[in-house]
Amino acid sequence: MAGKATIPGTGLIVVDMQVDFVTGSLAVPGATELLGPVNEIISLPFAYRVASKDFHPPGHISFATTHGKPLFETITIYPPEDLVAQTGGDIGTIGERGLGQTLWPDHCVQGTRGAEIIPGLDVDDTFDIVLKGTHPGVECYSAFKDPWHLLRTDLEGKLHHHEVKDVYLVGLAGDYCVKFTAIDAAKAGFNTFVVTDGVRSVSPGGKEYEEMKAAGVGIIDLIELKRRMQVA
Repeated sequence: MAGKATIPGTGLIVVDMQVDFVTGSLAVPGATELLGPVNEIISLPFAYRVASKDFHPPGHISFATTHGKPLFETITIYPPEDLVAQTGGDIGTIGERGLGQTLWPDHCVQGTRGAEIIPGLDVDDTFDIVLKGTHPGVECYSAFKDPWHLLRTDLEGKLHHHEVKDVYLVGLAGDYCVKFTAIDAAKAGFNTFVVTDGVRSVSPGGKEYEEMKAAGVGIIDLIELKRRMQVA
């Protein structure tokens, strides 16, 4: 957006528009339809733009292959003891902090093509990049922090640094990383909106939008976004 007028206080988060989530090992239904709409959204005059990426090491805890179990089985995972200790937590309560974890195909592995932003998406060097899911023992759907709050990215700090007040989200998947990122953005005090034209979900039905609304997230379409961005 260099040289173009932008709207102060506005920020765009493009969530996990990566090869494995679009055409690869964990492709989201309808994700191939998003290139045009998301590029149109990217072209709007946001003051700040950032993209998140799943960036898993081999053997990540969310991979079925790591556990030798069937794809999409649900297991219980616990916070890693070393991280609990490093953050001053009570190691003795780890057994009480279990969370359900769906086991996925290996995806977005560091150094592989599947972890790259999809070809043709206008995520250029004006974007900041936030990496998540980088610890082998921690799942992280939100681009802000993991569910145990042991590892935080620098996304919130970047948004504050750029004086963002209104956050708009697009990307994949609506019922996972978009949802959890949007909810965390709202919890952090940002006016948060998910733009449905730029989102696809793993499961049908739209339950995730009701969950986001209940958490204070606005659900809008591209027409409303353009109105807010003062674009006809």
